[in-house]
Amino acid sequence: MSEVKKMTSSRRHHLKSVMLQIAASLIEQEKKDLVEAKETYMSDNCPAPDMSGDQAILMELCRKLQQAIDKIDEERYDAASKVGKSDSEIDDLKMKVVELAGVKKPALKKVRMSADAMLQALLGGKHKVTMDLRANLKQVKKEVKEESTEAGDWRKNIEDKADRKKMFETS
Repeated sequence: MSEVKKMTSSRRHHLKSVMLQIAASLIEQEKKDLVEAKETYMSDNCPAPDMSGDQAILMELCRKLQQAIDKIDEERYDAASKVGKSDSEIDDLKMKVVELAGVKKPALKKVRMSADAMLQALLGGKHKVTMDLRANLKQVKKEVKEESTEAGDWRKNIEDKADRKKMFETS
């Protein structure tokens, strides 16, 4: 196996600066090429207007230029509307993909933490809070029901319940 040698920071810095210089020169060249391309396009497609002649010829030239501007503006509007429609379709399709994939919930881990540890985490490590949750609870006495084992006891309970039912029906 070949050993990987680590690059020194000065070497890395030098390489980075050389790469940035090359990128800057490429950007400058690209800007110059763009300007030249614009100039050649304008010279090929937009010849200089002939300004010699009387007022009627100049008015006709202005009308032709206005018609050309209107035609180009309509094409620009059509292209912009197509792009907008395509963007909305793309957004709708993205939403459908998200709906089909469903939202995946991450698996949560159970964390066992006491109330004191939770408060300490919330308030910070400086505060030492001890909380006894059972200290302020109200004491409740449990009542023990007496269960009788007499034979007629279940009939008595039914009669008591019937009396209660009559109380609610009358009101």
